[in-house]
Amino acid sequence: MAAKTSTNGTHYSRSRPEYIPNRIPDPHYVRILDTTLRDGEQAPGASMVSSQKLRIARQLAKLGVDVIEGGFPSASQEDFNAVKMIAQEVGNNCDADGYVPVIAALCRCNEKDIATAWEALKYAKRPRLMPFIAVSPIHMEYKLNKTKEEVLQIAKDMIKFARSLGCSDIQFCSEDAARSDREFLYQILEEVIKAGATTLGIGDTVGITMPFEIRQLIADIKANVPGAENVIISMHCHNDLGHATANAIEAAQAGAMQLEVTINGIGERAGNASLEEVVMALKCRGDQVLGGLYTGINTRHLLKTSKMVEEFSGMYLQPHKAVVGDNAFLHESGVHQAGLLKHRATYEIMSPEDIGHEKSSGVNMVLGKLSGRQALKSRLKELGYELRDEEVESVFRNFKAIAEKKKRVTDVDLKALVSNQVSHDEPIWKLDGLQVTCGTMGSSTATIKLVTSDGITHVACSVGVGPVDSAYKAINLIVKETVKVLEYSLSTVTEGTDAIATTRVVIRRENKQSPTPALNGNVIYPTFSGTGEGVDVVTSSVEAYLTALNKMLDLKE
Repeated sequence: MAAKTSTNGTHYSRSRPEYIPNRIPDPHYVRILDTTLRDGEQAPGASMVSSQKLRIARQLAKLGVDVIEGGFPSASQEDFNAVKMIAQEVGNNCDADGYVPVIAALCRCNEKDIATAWEALKYAKRPRLMPFIAVSPIHMEYKLNKTKEEVLQIAKDMIKFARSLGCSDIQFCSEDAARSDREFLYQILEEVIKAGATTLGIGDTVGITMPFEIRQLIADIKANVPGAENVIISMHCHNDLGHATANAIEAAQAGAMQLEVTINGIGERAGNASLEEVVMALKCRGDQVLGGLYTGINTRHLLKTSKMVEEFSGMYLQPHKAVVGDNAFLHESGVHQAGLLKHRATYEIMSPEDIGHEKSSGVNMVLGKLSGRQALKSRLKELGYELRDEEVESVFRNFKAIAEKKKRVTDVDLKALVSNQVSHDEPIWKLDGLQVTCGTMGSSTATIKLVTSDGITHVACSVGVGPVDSAYKAINLIVKETVKVLEYSLSTVTEGTDAIATTRVVIRRENKQSPTPALNGNVIYPTFSGTGEGVDVVTSSVEAYLTALNKMLDLKE
């Protein structure tokens, strides 16, 4: 792949570098470790079964994740089975370029945990053990009930034990490193490097660190830990103060060449750094302000992966979630919509297609009380309505009245507005006579007499499955249109056998009007509605049909 130049003039390749556990040949490349299946699943209520985890792991491989943390094998037999399945299948599925994800598993710093994790992982082409231990004073005193010296010895011994099992890719995870005593942190990191660790995991486990502090933390580790230049520094950020994505980016700028993230940012408490946010930040701003940092993620799989995790975990996204939320590419303000209609980059820093939305030439706009005429006209055009300026103005006045009462004006509302507003005072076709026969003795038939606006009479007969169906077919013979009835409803507004019947019909033209592609890949056809009232059900049905038909025929081609 051709080389590019960063803002500081450095040349770098955009291809995925060769995988070496303790080194990345391209200093601009940032490895992505996804921990959705472990830390993400620790979100309350997010538990998933093995088959779901395997499907997510397959999707993460399509996404191009460098390291998939499959779970915590010692936690349960279910977790062990899931990690083993992922290691056996996903961990051996090489693509044409030689990419195969590293499969990793978390384990406590004890021999039983590490051996169990290795038993699940060892089937993968690139297995990685991730032994962890807490390194902050509060954790060591109250949770572990151990001294610094004891923790240091355990860490060294367990890295050596992991190596003895035959694992050459070991990530030492320092839990709560952000709140640790710095000198002790430097010491324990130095010792685990000597013992054989290839990656140093730095945990902001409670999400307390500010972005500028994260940058300084990584810089200090690089400057004060002997041997740090020979391993990968990995940053694990939690989102308790809403800084996880910013902290991850700051860490990468400071030299952390692996970032630990989850799909949709799910995880313990307020969650983890969000994969889609971190990756798109690097994609959108990597060249301009981040010195050329980039990842190997295929971002066009982001939306599908997000939806899969949302479904399997039951952790539903707020609409305004960055990148993958339902509102991420919706626009309601009239000023924004007018700008977008001229050039999408006025208010979109990335295109919906970048993350996997279906390709669309239009702008995905929400119509509400802040929307203007241009946005309304554009959406009506997408729905298949080519209106004259005076017709748009008529619809717009009523649209604004509805928008003042509703938070959002839907496509159904717009279709009703057009159907009610866009028509001549003089209908093209009027009913002049109707006769039907029906019952159990034979087929239903209808004879219809219609008169045009210029006084010419037309008569037709047809057979149908009932009196209304036969009447509609006779009308179609006269007007020479192929019409599809989308909705037909009948209600009464008075009581008794002589009750007044109200009929509502929604139709669209078949085979004559070209469909309009929507953002989600569906096609949209213009529809038209009509109502009729009377004590005769068939007559009210015919009047409703003619009202809708006249609107359809009246619409400017």
